[in-house]
Amino acid sequence: MVATTIVFASQDGFSRHLAQEYNVMMVVMIRYWFFAAFVMAISARKVGGLRGVAATKQPFLQAFRGVLLAAEICVAILSFTLLGLVESHAIFACYPLLIAALSGPILGEKVGWRRWAAIGTGFVGILIILNPGVTVFAVEALIPLASALMFAVYGLLTRYVSREDSAATSFFWTGTTGAIFMTLVGIWFIEPMAPVDWIWMAGLCVLGALGHYLLIRCYEVAEASAVQPFAYLQLPFASVIGIFVFGDVLRENVAIGAALVVAAGLFTLSRARAKANQEQINAVSAVPTDADAEAPRSDAPRKSAKTP
Repeated sequence: MVATTIVFASQDGFSRHLAQEYNVMMVVMIRYWFFAAFVMAISARKVGGLRGVAATKQPFLQAFRGVLLAAEICVAILSFTLLGLVESHAIFACYPLLIAALSGPILGEKVGWRRWAAIGTGFVGILIILNPGVTVFAVEALIPLASALMFAVYGLLTRYVSREDSAATSFFWTGTTGAIFMTLVGIWFIEPMAPVDWIWMAGLCVLGALGHYLLIRCYEVAEASAVQPFAYLQLPFASVIGIFVFGDVLRENVAIGAALVVAAGLFTLSRARAKANQEQINAVSAVPTDADAEAPRSDAPRKSAKTP
């Protein structure tokens, strides 16, 4: 998971460089072409091939997920060019809190007071980062917040469709529908690229495929709940790239706010994991064992030795 976050942070650096020179839509469109080819190559090796992997009872919801993620990536890259990697990732780090807050109305899950307290603490951190009332509020700061909200909804919809579809099916629809959507939108923004920038574009495509491959391998060998906290490492990795490559500045309020957001997010993840573990324990304890089934009930009448 640590390697995955390094790759994704590097990918964000490549995306910012290209988006500063070319239209964001075109950059994401080319990236998705490569991503879709990667997804189809992976899916073709599954049991049943492409047709088997693509089969779903909820095509409209799966397609919406793919379009939503593609749009979210465009918004995120735009925020990199306007705010830089440091502030964008500091604000985007609140997405687990948004998932926790929206899991009730969307998935019908119960959110306890501890997690609500953590969510409130995280949003205090967001306010510290945005710094309203101290300096002139930058409307651009709402862009990474919108990106986080879109990604949170995407994550919740992914959990929702997983009730019916496999991870391979969701992965297939994410890549293919996203590529179709970005082609319809980005084809109007094609412009010539310098030869050296094609190298950057190739690197971006390779990093994107590599990051998803590492993420898949990570979830194959470890539980998602166990490795999810390491995803926050993308914030410091991306910040290092932003500071030393692009000259971003780490302001004090951003550092304090980001620390609150990450701490609240980690607490939320730990509470969700503890709740899941408790539910598993309760489910196991509720299942009668063979011994329980064979043992006589204590309140059943016992036969008398004199009874014939």
